[in-house]
Amino acid sequence: MTMFPQLEPLSDYALVLLRLMVGLVFIDSGYHDLKDPGARGKSIGLPRNLTIFLAAAELSGGVAVVIGFLTQLAAIGLILIMLGAIGKKVFVWKTGFWGKDGLGWNYESILISMLLVILCTNGGRFVLY
Repeated sequence: MTMFPQLEPLSDYALVLLRLMVGLVFIDSGYHDLKDPGARGKSIGLPRNLTIFLAAAELSGGVAVVIGFLTQLAAIGLILIMLGAIGKKVFVWKTGFWGKDGLGWNYESILISMLLVILCTNGGRFVLY
């Protein structure tokens, strides 16, 4: 039983907004990483080719989430990327949840939570496929 049943018809619109916000974050991140993959790879300690692959995956996954195409597969791929980022921060950089100067893994955790909603709902009714 829900406290505000009158909001239930709006859930698909809320999922579109969620998809838009999550997708834009990944589109922007992937785009900026592709502009200078060498520098980005060096800053995070990854080879240039892997950085290009991850950036392209973020960009294409973000687009897929926004337009609602293969939404669940895109969400799974983006979750895996975020889990990799968390793993790097926790085990390699020894960063805590909040991190130093706000550079912890809280951001990735929030994105994973949002992606799990998209995964479990397929992004709502307004998807292409």
